[in-house]
Amino acid sequence: MRISDLLSKYETRYSSLSNLSTYNVGGETLSAFVEHVGCNSGAIGKNWLFCCIRGARRDGHDFAAEALHNGASVLLSEHPLPLEIPQIISSDVRRDMGRISSIVYGEPALKMRMFAVTGTNGKSTTTWIIRHLLQSLGLRTGLMGTIVYSDGADEQDAGRTTPESCDIQRLLAKMVKNGCSACVMETSSHGLDLGRIEGCSFDGAVFTNLSEEHLDYHGTLERYFNVKAGLFASYMKQGWSGGVNTDDAYGKRLFDKYPESLLSFGLNGTRTDALRGRDISCSLSGTAFSVSLPGTEAGIPLDFPLPGRFNVYNALAALSVTLPFASDVKMLLQALSTMVQVPGRMETFSFDNGLCCIIDFAHTPEALKNVLTEVRKLCRGKIFSVFGHGGERFQPNRFSLGMIAAALADEIIVTMDNPRNEAPEQIALQIAEGVRAGERTVSLNTILDRSVAVRTALNAANPGDVVVVSGKGPEKFLQIGSRSIPYSDGDEVRRWAAERGLGWR
Repeated sequence: MRISDLLSKYETRYSSLSNLSTYNVGGETLSAFVEHVGCNSGAIGKNWLFCCIRGARRDGHDFAAEALHNGASVLLSEHPLPLEIPQIISSDVRRDMGRISSIVYGEPALKMRMFAVTGTNGKSTTTWIIRHLLQSLGLRTGLMGTIVYSDGADEQDAGRTTPESCDIQRLLAKMVKNGCSACVMETSSHGLDLGRIEGCSFDGAVFTNLSEEHLDYHGTLERYFNVKAGLFASYMKQGWSGGVNTDDAYGKRLFDKYPESLLSFGLNGTRTDALRGRDISCSLSGTAFSVSLPGTEAGIPLDFPLPGRFNVYNALAALSVTLPFASDVKMLLQALSTMVQVPGRMETFSFDNGLCCIIDFAHTPEALKNVLTEVRKLCRGKIFSVFGHGGERFQPNRFSLGMIAAALADEIIVTMDNPRNEAPEQIALQIAEGVRAGERTVSLNTILDRSVAVRTALNAANPGDVVVVSGKGPEKFLQIGSRSIPYSDGDEVRRWAAERGLGWR
């Protein structure tokens, strides 16, 4: 695409070019040709537009020369740079990277039904259920989130929940090429705040809930909520619809703002225009419940293979955003019974010897409370809780995690969880303070080697006990300093079982 065509499409799509200008050094900017957009100078090739992003630690303007050397044909920057390359000058490079990427890649978000999921807990599971439901309706569906990126043909492990905007648009274009007619995307607060979903617009969106997380970044819960709410204010298509958990106080606020577009869902209340889950019966192998559709009184009974009351919320969230697009509601509901386990999200291993292990991503106090509360109801024996907390994350959560584990578990092993540039010993001490402050007397050990911690719990547990390994879910690495060291909770549990000749279901 010629820059002249790109700028013309930008003006048509966004009704303004007031924030963009061109700067020409040694070449004709408007005739320059662009095939791809990127912000990693090391991954730039011929005919790429390189975006000079200012990050927390690095400034992309400092890497423009490397991008030019690697074949970049155009720069997007905040100010002119003394380099022999055509340049587009922007007052907001992050915003315009997404918008320009969308145009370069053929505006793929306009060629599919786009669904977004935001909130604190339940995003990943909800996106997987939405994808499952859409595919049950015959729609090939791409996926972007914390666990994997899927372009409809291939999957790769996710690098971050919401990628950079140029990467999102490139992946959306692959989905279109691979025949996807829908895409489901987790939209994180960081991704929203940093403009990573610029260039996207959504047909449907879900708000799951809100609790304290990322306050080291956002500062206050109100600021965190406002960033999440920005999805609905700025990135929805004309005539959009969505779902919101009105059992959550922040969800109720969002519903009150968009009552014509949002469907209320939850387990409480008596609204006849809401989607409600009732008559819930949980086991470690799944959940039976009934669904009351909007405008109906009678509940429709369902068997859902994912365990836990919170997974009923996730199922309702998925239904709330897919119902408007389903011509056969009965088929949509039936599809819930064939849902498979989501990697690292209440992922259950029921072993032949009567022991059970659950792997979950729960890394916030609210998420850990949800998991352990459900397990407490279902466990015949002891609960072993193995967890840590990430370095360079909201430190007050460490004491809270310890308090919650002490209130609900019997045996606690504090271990390492992505310490980054913090000392794992100090993180463990902060968690242990919360454990000791609890009203119950529980067994507490600190084993920083995560594989040893997991195995210690599994070896100590007896039939009827449940070992809950939380915090990392499906992640396949430990971040220690600047190193990413291969490690997986699931792989460790499988190796332990194989060494003992144990099968599981």
